[in-house]
Amino acid sequence: MARQTPLNLVRNIGIMAHIDAGKTTTTERILYYTGKSHKIGEVHHGATEMDWMTQEKERGITITSAATTCFWSLDDTKHRINIIDTPGHVDFTMEVERSLRVLDGAVAVFDSVAGVEPQSETVWRQANRYKVPRIAFVNKMDRVGADYDNTIGMMRDRLRANPLRMQMPIGAEADFVGVVDLIAMKAIIWNNEELGASFEVTDIPADMAQEAQGHREAIIEALADTDEDLMMMYLEGEEISADALHNALRAATLAFEVVPVFCGSAFKNKGVQPLLDAVVRYLPAPVDVPAVEGIDAKHQKKNEDAEPQMVQREADDDEPFAALAFKIMTDPYVGHLTFFRVYSGSLKAGTQVYNPTKGKRERIGRILQMHANKREEIDMVYAGDIAAAVGLKVTTTGDTLCDEGAQIILENMDFPDPVIRITVEPMTQADQGKLTEALEKLTREDPSFQVNVDEETGQTLIAGQGELHLEIIVDRLLREFKVQAHVGKPMVAYREAIRKEATHTEEYKRQVAGKGMFAEVKLKLEPQERGAGIAFENKVDPEVIPQEFVDAVEIGVRETLAGGVVAGYSLVDVKATLIGGSQSLVDSSEMAFKICGAMACRQAVARANPTILEPVMEVEVVTPEESMGDVISDLNSRRGQVQGMTARAGAQVITAHVPLKAMFGYSTDLRSRTKGRANHSMQFSHYDAVEESVAKEMIGGILEFMLNQE
Repeated sequence: MARQTPLNLVRNIGIMAHIDAGKTTTTERILYYTGKSHKIGEVHHGATEMDWMTQEKERGITITSAATTCFWSLDDTKHRINIIDTPGHVDFTMEVERSLRVLDGAVAVFDSVAGVEPQSETVWRQANRYKVPRIAFVNKMDRVGADYDNTIGMMRDRLRANPLRMQMPIGAEADFVGVVDLIAMKAIIWNNEELGASFEVTDIPADMAQEAQGHREAIIEALADTDEDLMMMYLEGEEISADALHNALRAATLAFEVVPVFCGSAFKNKGVQPLLDAVVRYLPAPVDVPAVEGIDAKHQKKNEDAEPQMVQREADDDEPFAALAFKIMTDPYVGHLTFFRVYSGSLKAGTQVYNPTKGKRERIGRILQMHANKREEIDMVYAGDIAAAVGLKVTTTGDTLCDEGAQIILENMDFPDPVIRITVEPMTQADQGKLTEALEKLTREDPSFQVNVDEETGQTLIAGQGELHLEIIVDRLLREFKVQAHVGKPMVAYREAIRKEATHTEEYKRQVAGKGMFAEVKLKLEPQERGAGIAFENKVDPEVIPQEFVDAVEIGVRETLAGGVVAGYSLVDVKATLIGGSQSLVDSSEMAFKICGAMACRQAVARANPTILEPVMEVEVVTPEESMGDVISDLNSRRGQVQGMTARAGAQVITAHVPLKAMFGYSTDLRSRTKGRANHSMQFSHYDAVEESVAKEMIGGILEFMLNQE
């Protein structure tokens, strides 16, 4: 079966924003106007196509990214748009991460009243990291306090973006009726009677004409800086056509030099059609983005110690097949679904692919075109397509799928560490098996969700990105997987760290079943910068300690650091250096050096002034001015540090850094203090040392015991 849509007419885009900015509402309008759905689903009615999970419908928020495909014609040319609607809540930022990894372009949606909010900044940085060109849609122009200019200013200040105003709103707040197109220099007025499906293109209102001309000049001046031909036309006073501006704007958007900004009200059905025109005009097709790069897996296998050799795959159906699995989903009807983005080549259902990440062959049973949780079976996928496969058994999120004869390993994704955890205990023996199976499926679906068993108590601990994240997981365990379980209270995922350099020499000498075991290790530990991770270095001559014994020491050290030393929390940002030791030609073994390395590590940590780190959240509170004093006082009592205060649409916005432990139950307290008029959002900021008195209480006795063991 031949490709139906030429590759240059395909757009892979994501809709991204802060929670409640209107992503899903915008996506629902896109589906309605493109003919993909025949009625508009509303978030507040729990009737949207894209928010299909029970938990999403009940809460009115997006939890899991949903994919769909629609078509839009511009200038009589039909374009295919593959859309991923992403969550806005910080607890599900991993869903945005893996979506942006496989998308070519994005639409950033902003609330015109709130402007650039904390999660807007987070997703913008994620898009920067994956080099995703984007356009902006300032939504909710019908609301009281809507401020288009302020949002554009905040994009410039907070996001360090170069926003370029493409439209002017006609009317304000409740009187918002349409927009001025600054390229075509026409007014677009929507017909309220037909759910925004029809609109009238007319002359610009006389009182706006001069201002519109000034904004159009600003567009031309900004683009003249990026396009030499346009600059010459501008300097020579030539009339610049709309097509010339569209072409220059597309090139500047793809080069990250400008961000075209549009406005409207998705809920009131205004502004979505020009946004769709902008998607196909300015956002890239797969052929417009650089060729995907990855490691030559065959070369790497043959030369394990050599520098990785990089290879590229162009977005072309005739190139060898290469795809990235970016999401796993358990479907009650078809079972295990693996979402993947095809970067090059084509794939037929029922054929074999190779997973170089796991070194396994996999058979693609069926290929499905997804529309949220609805499925349509297809025979083939081509370069640029996003689809789901049935039948992949070992493939997980971030794995590459490719031709076995042309192996490539594409760049994986980074997922944040959990900051909060709770205990889950099955009520009956029968529930134990169901719980284990359910947790296994959930960890496959969500790489930011972790499951551990406490070795001392035998309790199952589940860890995630926040209270809501774990609340959704528990809800799914009870309702979707029918597991009856006791759920504990949330606990903070602390970390351990050292504050000074320390060295320890450990000798391990034992008789086990008549056989001697010997190892001597001298280990130095040093603190590293926050976020640097764990590093291991060997400075011992191979004749003193052979490499296989050094490797065993490294395993022992890393396992010890991961399991925690003084309070059971994993150690972070430590550099361990093996600086001495000795072996016995008769009694030394890898096991002896692994045990000795672990013991040396434990004692070195005890000497290195260890402390406990706690997750600190960046909190933003929007409150009426009269409640500001109460809110700040409460944040201070929670060990918070106020970072700043700004006025926004008649309210005060307070930003602060507050330890996560102090934020449990904050929503309820905030509502009661402000009579329900304030709201807040928070996201993980960094790990910081807990107060000295708290740290001593947590680890003091254990430290004293460890040091006395020498």
